[in-house]
Amino acid sequence: MKRMTIDKMDKLIIAICYDFDKTLSPNDMQAQGYIQSVNYDVQTFWKESNELAKQNDMDQNLAYMFKMREEAKGNLVLNRKALEKYGSEVELFPGVESWFNRINTYAQERGIIVEHYIISSGLKEMIEGTSVAQSGVFKKIYASSYFYNDRGLAQWPAQVVNYTGKTQYLFRISKGILDVNDTGVNEYFEPEELRIPFRNIIYIGDSDTDIPCMKVVTSKGGHAIGVYDCNSKDKSKVQKMIHDKRISYYAVADYSEGEELDEIVKAIIDRTAQNEKLEQMRAKYKRETTEAYDGKTIEEQRKHNLILELEASGSFTSTHAIVRKLCSVDWKTDEREQLYKIARNNTQIWWIITDNDITAFYKKLLTKEKKLSKAAEEVKKAIEGQD
Repeated sequence: MKRMTIDKMDKLIIAICYDFDKTLSPNDMQAQGYIQSVNYDVQTFWKESNELAKQNDMDQNLAYMFKMREEAKGNLVLNRKALEKYGSEVELFPGVESWFNRINTYAQERGIIVEHYIISSGLKEMIEGTSVAQSGVFKKIYASSYFYNDRGLAQWPAQVVNYTGKTQYLFRISKGILDVNDTGVNEYFEPEELRIPFRNIIYIGDSDTDIPCMKVVTSKGGHAIGVYDCNSKDKSKVQKMIHDKRISYYAVADYSEGEELDEIVKAIIDRTAQNEKLEQMRAKYKRETTEAYDGKTIEEQRKHNLILELEASGSFTSTHAIVRKLCSVDWKTDEREQLYKIARNNTQIWWIITDNDITAFYKKLLTKEKKLSKAAEEVKKAIEGQD
């Protein structure tokens, strides 16, 4: 399949990836209207759903999607419109409504573009119905979803996102291959080809189901943040994730301006802006070095490296050892000129230039010259003992 990537922008891009349930919202989205509408107690619904998965060796996400469809029969029409309506009623943590535009503005003032992504095991249709999704703040929503028949009724899972499967979407985001059916995500990318390097990805989640994503992001130089409920104030999960080195930071799930989470993300943005200056320099030097070596034969590369070794020589022993290697090479005019200049400029070499092996090497070079350059003339006088 042809690789379908999003073009890299001139500006620096940071991706912030969010789980949804208990990360942006205080409770499971299904428990905020849908479960009650099919006459179920929330705990009973999840207990039966998990038991269905256990008895049938079934993915828990497939189990809840199946149970939602089954329990809708005779109670409601399970279509996209209904799910989006339930999503519109989902509660969000404090500050979430203003968070995305506020963070975007902060980053833009520092020459950075922020893209927001959802990676959730919840239902895509419900997330799409939330007020924040309706405002268009998300670049892409990766979540479980239904296939609908020609009458618009939910028939079968179209996508299922479980906790380990979440990680593939991080690689899609990094490579700029957002289409879930594009196998180009498996292709190798050079680090400089990545649209968003992992060091510029932030993952925000709340529980064990986020650990695979957190581990991938942190292991590749990115930032993982654990959030905990602002009502219960229970830090036990995020502290365990800190202890297990899954995350680097945690904060209460309050997205309001000036709160700890707001300060952490803004600090990461500031740090990223500075770090990228160094990364751009590193990439520049790597590119220039690659260009310098491109087209060189193995022998030319060997000669180039020997010249660098001689130039860096810092002891008499290393200088004598390097000169032994130099004697076996046939040097071109421009290369001989470099060797003369190195002898003249490296005080270590100049001090021992009258040693037998050093003198013999440079005498051999000088015999090939039709006309002596200034550097060659100085080396000739030095090995002949002239002032």
